[in-house]
Amino acid sequence: MIYVVEDDNSIRELILYALEGQNYEVKGFGKPSDFWKGMEEEKPQLILLDIMLPEQDGMDILKKLKSQSQTRDLPVIMLTAKDSEYDMVTGLDTGADDYMTKPFRMMELLSRIGAVLRRSGAKNESVLSLGKLEVDQSRHLAKVDGQEVDLTPKEFEILWILMSRPGYVFSRDTLFQRIWGTDFAGESRTLDVHMGSLRQKLGQEKDHIQTVRGLGYKIV
Repeated sequence: MIYVVEDDNSIRELILYALEGQNYEVKGFGKPSDFWKGMEEEKPQLILLDIMLPEQDGMDILKKLKSQSQTRDLPVIMLTAKDSEYDMVTGLDTGADDYMTKPFRMMELLSRIGAVLRRSGAKNESVLSLGKLEVDQSRHLAKVDGQEVDLTPKEFEILWILMSRPGYVFSRDTLFQRIWGTDFAGESRTLDVHMGSLRQKLGQEKDHIQTVRGLGYKIV
């Protein structure tokens, strides 16, 4: 999981889109208060942190992270328009693992993220397995007991998202936004139809997918 703390909506959404395209699990936060709430729920593998933020300066957030034992070793990459040598040295000396100035090139950012994650020992898994069910994101393959299952692109996306966080309940709205996009105008039954087809194709492993009434779906 990578957290992106950036108050500029367009920049934040662009980063999230690029990271999701590289198979990373991501969450974006426009305000430090929302970020700290997220930290209470789940500890990420990496934080992309802007400096000039509302409510709390990014450098203060970095200092707080590095002063606490439970977050001291979390990798942090600073993303900021403050491009003076003094600001860069201050960020690195405070504990940032890397420092990038805006505007930055997305491919360079992805490269630096990969480098920081490798140094920290974190991995971006492209193959997930559960019981006799296996999903290979890089090859876009799903297998049950070693046999390939013919899934549509949307069915594969549903399965990959669910398997990325076993036991986590994904709301219907979240699945709609991540798979069909926020502008999707289809009927709510669309998700149910795809989920039914997916379960049927998984055969003996279909019971891994559970419906949580009034909330959404999870895989166990």
